[in-house]
Amino acid sequence: MAVKYLVCPQCGIIRFQVKNAAGASIVVQVTREFEVIPVNPEDNLDGFDLTFFYCLGCSWKGSIHKLKKYL
Repeated sequence: MAVKYLVCPQCGIIRFQVKNAAGASIVVQVTREFEVIPVNPEDNLDGFDLTFFYCLGCSWKGSIHKLKKYL
């Protein structure tokens, strides 16, 4: 069964950035079970703020709990 991802509440895409204290960012996707998965399997989520997400498709930013199952 394919993994289903949460989407941006504004534009509907599934990819987001998360940042760390140094300002570095990585691209992630969020499963419907709220599991944050890096798009690049070599990326490590340690030290990244997983409570605030930045959409890669529009200007939306916000909490993981604001993401939607679909638009």
